[in-house]
Amino acid sequence: MVEKMFWTNPYLTRLDTRISGVSGQQITVEQTIFYAFSGGQESDHGTIGGYSVLQAQKDGHEIVYTVEEGHGLKVGDEVTMTIDWDRRYRLMRLHFAAEIVLELVYKHLNGIEKIGAHIAQEKARIDFAWNEPISSSFPVIEKQFREIVGADLDISSAFSDEEKERRYWEIEGFSKVACGGTHLKKTGEVGFIKLKRNNIGRGKERIDIYLTE
Repeated sequence: MVEKMFWTNPYLTRLDTRISGVSGQQITVEQTIFYAFSGGQESDHGTIGGYSVLQAQKDGHEIVYTVEEGHGLKVGDEVTMTIDWDRRYRLMRLHFAAEIVLELVYKHLNGIEKIGAHIAQEKARIDFAWNEPISSSFPVIEKQFREIVGADLDISSAFSDEEKERRYWEIEGFSKVACGGTHLKKTGEVGFIKLKRNNIGRGKERIDIYLTE
């Protein structure tokens, strides 16, 4: 099973590791900083051994990376892994912006249900089962969001069950949430946001989240 260094230090952009498995274009490694799509957060972009990673996919507790044809990598090879840091950091900021928004929505709208989410480089979105325009709650959500970000609070993250790879993040006095994504250290890193409402069907509401800085 690969050791997921993106959990212990999500700010690493370069890692020397070793190839643990090869099957055609698909490879596995002993340690990784390269996040694979999960929980709505998109995969990182980057290279392994100088070859572009075309896809990163979870397989149980393993992560399988698809690299370019003709890579020539073999089990036991020592390789350097790199990630596109600008993309990763933007994903981390949008991910945590969405986490804060979601918790604030839960606190203000009784009975609302999250039905989907996606974190991409340009924006994050959260989908809800809800029968009213969700934008009516934006003023209070945005106000409290600014307060949380402005306070630059500590964000802790750790395993709740290491064997099963279950993790959480926590802001003391605000929320503790199960989540296996890559997390910031401080709320101030998120920066400020703009919310946009989308109606995506009867009884469904979407919040699009954009960074403003």
